[in-house]
Amino acid sequence: MPNLKDLKTRIDSVKSTRKITQAMQMVAAAKLRRAEEAAGAARPYAEQFNAVMAGLAGSVGEGGPKLLAGTGSDQVHLLVVMTSERGLCGGFNTNIVKLAKARAKKLLAEGKTLKILTVGKKGREQLRREYADYLVGHVDLSDVKNVGYINAQDIAADILSRFDGGEFDVATIYFSQFESVISQVPTELQIIPAKFEDAEGDAASTVFDYEPGEEEILRELLPRGVATQIFAALLENGASEQGARMSAMDNATRNAGEMIDKLTIQFNRTRQAVITNELIEIISGAEAL
Repeated sequence: MPNLKDLKTRIDSVKSTRKITQAMQMVAAAKLRRAEEAAGAARPYAEQFNAVMAGLAGSVGEGGPKLLAGTGSDQVHLLVVMTSERGLCGGFNTNIVKLAKARAKKLLAEGKTLKILTVGKKGREQLRREYADYLVGHVDLSDVKNVGYINAQDIAADILSRFDGGEFDVATIYFSQFESVISQVPTELQIIPAKFEDAEGDAASTVFDYEPGEEEILRELLPRGVATQIFAALLENGASEQGARMSAMDNATRNAGEMIDKLTIQFNRTRQAVITNELIEIISGAEAL
């Protein structure tokens, strides 16, 4: 049984940990508000951009620019795994990596060639254990305070240069779609060759005349579309990370409180036992005299 000094030290240690988790929870809550607003503001633009691109792609039909038509093969796959630079955010990073690993395992089983580009060191750390031979690049955003469109453009430029160099046939990004503080959905999205959901409602029934032609417009917009999809994924990841961290720190704070209560009860019982033993020794000694 631990002595009183050990119990007191442990209680103080857990109290210190609870202060840290409470502070991290409040910081995550403040960051979540900004990240959620940024992700929410980007969604209408991304959806409208997707609708316009879907209409253009439908007008072109088969063929078109290489980013839309592809290389004609799907042998070499590039997985862009986007995670956070920091931990202590529950299963946020693990869930994204798990989805990417499932896809990687399936591709290798089919005899495909696999390449992995990581964004965020936490995903790289996990993938390095099993897929170190397939890692072809890494994007470090640890020094970036607020992720912006310029960061998405840099990542897109790297991916597009690899595609133009014939390094892969299909590129898929992996990130977490933010739904709420307690719900972040790991998502995979193919960005090369570009795939667009069919437009619905008024956008689907509207006929447009394009000047210049659809193919020329697509050739100009498709690289921007890759950057836009990556930027939207980064924003969703940012909101998901803060939501997951807030939830994880809330759970850690409550667990620390429960542990403190249990340790306090154990401390009081131990102290009572010590006092009782001392009284018994005093009484026994007095009776012996």
